[in-house]
Amino acid sequence: MVEDIAALVSSMGFSSPESVIGLLFLVLAVIGAVIVVVSIRPVLEFYPYTSPNARVRARRGKLFDEKQLSEIVEADTVEEVKNYLRGVPEYAEYVEKYPLEKALDTQLAETHDLLARIAPDDIKETFEILLSKWDISNLKSIIIAKEAGLTREETEDLLIPFGDLKDSSDKLLDAKNIEEIVNALEGTEYAQILEDAMPEYQKMGMLLPLEAALDKNYLNKLVRSVANPADDNRKLLQSYIGTLVDTTNLKIILRAKVDGLKYEEVQSYMISNGYQIREWKLKELMESEDVEGVLSSLEGTKYSHILSESMPDYSGTGSIAPFEAALDANVRKTANTISKKKPIGIGPIIGFLSRKETEVRNLKIIARGKVEDGVSASVIKEMLV
Repeated sequence: MVEDIAALVSSMGFSSPESVIGLLFLVLAVIGAVIVVVSIRPVLEFYPYTSPNARVRARRGKLFDEKQLSEIVEADTVEEVKNYLRGVPEYAEYVEKYPLEKALDTQLAETHDLLARIAPDDIKETFEILLSKWDISNLKSIIIAKEAGLTREETEDLLIPFGDLKDSSDKLLDAKNIEEIVNALEGTEYAQILEDAMPEYQKMGMLLPLEAALDKNYLNKLVRSVANPADDNRKLLQSYIGTLVDTTNLKIILRAKVDGLKYEEVQSYMISNGYQIREWKLKELMESEDVEGVLSSLEGTKYSHILSESMPDYSGTGSIAPFEAALDANVRKTANTISKKKPIGIGPIIGFLSRKETEVRNLKIIARGKVEDGVSASVIKEMLV
């Protein structure tokens, strides 16, 4: 028997039975390593999200439900709305310090700040860029205030105390004109952005080129931050950011069609690296004769169905507001889908951010409704998103 085994081993090209056993052990070790890697990979993917998601879920539980929002809608005055929010820890501090709308924006900015700090390393850059929207908002407020001749104190009241530029606000507030604002931004990315847009601003005599340049840089950075996704979490984040960019481009195009603008007049304001709508499609959409032509050119994309349902409202009013509302609803739907698709990964973070932004938006709608005379609670409810 031993001789037979030895002969078999020799016929297979092995020098001894021990070498066969060694090879078997090696093969088993490789197979075991593959099994371990395959088994542990999902754990390694969601482990960095464990702590952030725990913090996000705790905050999500404090968001207003439908009943609470209805109670706020039934308030008789803005002061009653503020009194309600004084009983909510997330809003109380800011409601005491600022006018209501600034208090709401500040609380939302705090949420962006939190997510930028706790986001896992593979998505942190994107959430840091999302936080920078408050730098851009503040810069726009300062630029508009300087153009309008507001005082330093009036301008400061417009600023949200979050973002990388908050420590430079004194220099920006002391600037006397747009050129001095650009000088005060030296050492930041925003100095070059505004400087490049200055000739168009001086030519047009309008702030639009400056504001559009800031917005475009922000969105381009977001797109770059989610390029070449390496895993499901980043792929889903890419789809969310891409939907935001497509939505921005479509709003610009629809507005341009209503205002009778040509492709060349708005091309510089659009983001060429869209998600579903690439540069060639953007040009095709802008070359459409009218809004109906835009919708026709969108056939084959998900946006065709989204916008076509709002066509009757547009036809009756001539306003693109129904289209914008439909696009915004699609962004929220995208976030909700991601939250369900990846509940132990990026899902809770995206879902919470979207719901928080919606909550603040609704609170602003309520606040504005209470300021204007004659806006009933039922009308305000219809305006909520």
